Amino acid sequence: MRATIRTTLTASLLAAGLSGAGLAALPATATTLRWSSQGDIATMDPYAHTESFTSNMHHHIYDPLVRRGRDLQIEPALATAWRIVEPNRWRFTLRQGVTFHNGNSFNADDVVASIARLLHPDARARGNLANVERAEKVDAFTVDFVLKGAYPLLLNDLSGIFIMDKEWLEANNAVTPGNMTRNITTFASTNANGTGPFRLETYQPDSRTILTVNPTWWDKPAHNLTRIEFRPIRSDATRVAALLSGEIDMMAPAPLQDLARIGAADGFKVIEEPSLRLIFLGLNHRAELIGDPGKPNPMKDRRVRQALWHAIDLNTIQTRIMRGKSRTVGTMVAPPIPGYSAEIDKPLPFDAAKARQLLTEAGYPNGFKTKLDCSNDRYIADEQTCVAIAAMWTRAGVQVDLKTQSRATYFPLVDKGESDAYILGWATLPPMDGFSVLSAILHSREGAFGGNNPNGLNDPKLDALTKSAAVELDETKRRAMMTEAFKITRDEAYFIPLHQQPVAWAMRRSVEVPVFADEYVRLWYAQVK
Repeated sequence: MRATIRTTLTASLLAAGLSGAGLAALPATATTLRWSSQGDIATMDPYAHTESFTSNMHHHIYDPLVRRGRDLQIEPALATAWRIVEPNRWRFTLRQGVTFHNGNSFNADDVVASIARLLHPDARARGNLANVERAEKVDAFTVDFVLKGAYPLLLNDLSGIFIMDKEWLEANNAVTPGNMTRNITTFASTNANGTGPFRLETYQPDSRTILTVNPTWWDKPAHNLTRIEFRPIRSDATRVAALLSGEIDMMAPAPLQDLARIGAADGFKVIEEPSLRLIFLGLNHRAELIGDPGKPNPMKDRRVRQALWHAIDLNTIQTRIMRGKSRTVGTMVAPPIPGYSAEIDKPLPFDAAKARQLLTEAGYPNGFKTKLDCSNDRYIADEQTCVAIAAMWTRAGVQVDLKTQSRATYFPLVDKGESDAYILGWATLPPMDGFSVLSAILHSREGAFGGNNPNGLNDPKLDALTKSAAVELDETKRRAMMTEAFKITRDEAYFIPLHQQPVAWAMRRSVEVPVFADEYVRLWYAQVK
């Protein structure tokens, strides 16, 4: 199952519509879309997290300088043009006539303040612009980005960086960013003021979020919505029942075991696409175990890591848990992503005897104790996958302390490095490039690098390849560096790749929403008939 990307680009989306056009395009009657997912928005602060579902929701409220259009290619948003002034300096021309939801005007001061806030040491998302030194105001509608060196992926990175209102931040004492991992909250954690297609009306964590249309959005709306009501519903059965009973209009994702039933129900439909998101297990690379305090960490030995990989029956997970709709993988990125190589996309085969042999060779003939932590409301069948893996490891002689929990508590736990093994999904967002994995996951924690490397992985070869790829402008050489890094990662079994998950959404037949390989729900393209 090779992931594909739809390639329909509406020309009007490239046009720079102003507020008058936005008002003229509003639907004549109120149209509400009610939808649900298995988890909630983690925070309203765009810089306090690195969780893609939360960023997805922020994209309805905030705008970036550049964005991904219907074909997922980069196009103008709050910036209308850009050019490279020097290898380490990019100049952006900003869109004029844009206002924030509270009426404040958008200008260069907002961009400079936003980038300074994002690069603050307390910002959880600062790694999303790891190669940016600062933003400098040239004039009211021109901004320079000063880089640490030549960097080919600046536009890709900026597509996921939302611009905030400097005056609003200052007025509400929110200039310093929040940080979910450190439990730092500000006014911006529960409130929002963007320039995007919808305004935040209500944010009640674990209950509901309500957005209303922004009548002065700078772009020409491709949707006919006046209101969005979002409800997190963790239980698959409850979420399906809510859809079929008419309580909600759409769910994303839809549970794999219910796709056939929903698709056969009168008035409903199911949409399935391959996803860019890979699911894998991260491992503890520190000196001691979390699950058996004071004991040396067996996972420091490559043979133990390989044993854990050999002990997982990936075919059973693919056929029984993922209902045959996932693709088993052996590398850290999906096929469309730069840096992918089919030659290394080969998982270690399931071999329980080999797993026990490797454990014995490493000095653990009777196994060892370890802690496995997993989310139960973030990825498709994440809890079921981890339950199966815990059982497989147990059969290989490893004593597993499995704990599953909601994303709200799970991700801070992982970020703090308080796990021996943990499940994680990565769709290479926002850059949609293999460098995302190198800089965030494979590089050791150093400055803006390694933001999602919480458990002490430190390989000088990976660090060197990451820093070289960050400034390499020759695309062939850059991709070769990333592929080499992924080969090292596989050969050393630093992580255990599991599968490329599908995108499966379910909705009423009257709802039209395009599905994207990055799993983003872009309701500014939604039509409800």
